[in-house]
Amino acid sequence: MTHLVPTTLAVHRIQLPLGLELMNSNDRPTIAQRARLTRELRAAGRKAALDAKVPHLERVYVTCYLQPINRQRRDPGNWYPSAKAALDGVVDAGVLDDDDSTRVIGPDMRLGPVAKPGPRLLLVITDLSGLTTDHLTLLDPLGAAA
Repeated sequence: MTHLVPTTLAVHRIQLPLGLELMNSNDRPTIAQRARLTRELRAAGRKAALDAKVPHLERVYVTCYLQPINRQRRDPGNWYPSAKAALDGVVDAGVLDDDDSTRVIGPDMRLGPVAKPGPRLLLVITDLSGLTTDHLTLLDPLGAAA
């Protein structure tokens, strides 16, 4: 029987700048607007990862916190396009070889605390390299990342 209490996991915080324009799944930008936003978010994710000095990682769990400008109710999953672009920037920074399902679980979108003059995205990257298959099954029950 595998012991289900993991060793201490390394956690890295990658905080994008305040006030960066974010993409929302409910928006309907033109192709040019979407390309510009994706490029800006990707570059911001790369710079933030380099600034945070995150080492190269093999397997991670990513939680993305949307830090809104107020406490209004919202669905953080709608900001997934922003998280995806930022995570691509983390790959560009050399933290991950790729962000495919063999290396990354997530990003899991969450609502974070208010950030003024927000909004802002915070990527929390947890290194999973020290976990056993049993531990990974808790995070990914269908086993896509196994």
